[in-house]
Amino acid sequence: MADNMSKEQRSKTMSKIKSKSKLENMFASALWRKGLRFRRNVKSLKGTPDIAIVKYRIVIFVDSCFWHVCPEHFNQPKSNEEYWNKKLKRNVERDAEINAYYIEKNWNIKRIWEHEIRSDISKAVDDTLKFIKAAKDNKT
Repeated sequence: MADNMSKEQRSKTMSKIKSKSKLENMFASALWRKGLRFRRNVKSLKGTPDIAIVKYRIVIFVDSCFWHVCPEHFNQPKSNEEYWNKKLKRNVERDAEINAYYIEKNWNIKRIWEHEIRSDISKAVDDTLKFIKAAKDNKT
């Protein structure tokens, strides 16, 4: 499918897209209120993790059910299937590459699905805090 915008129009449109979603902000704020200190969207780290604690080699990604093909909630688009199959397949491959990269480098990586935060943010926060505590304990 051909793009119906010029290169300049597409660039302007894409530049308006925020790197932090409302869901990520809500989750990060909840972690911050619990006393956790971290950096957001660290561009110097592979995959630009949503949350990073470099001192303890921890990265956390908040994955959208659509863009990261959630096994529970993903709905395949009905139009332009070839485009979407290719696009979403590459997203899943990239996630696997990023996971492998951090595992190889001995980092602690956690991926949280959008639906986990939406359904029970308290549980998602508690699970994340437990994950971080375990990662810190393993480092010391």
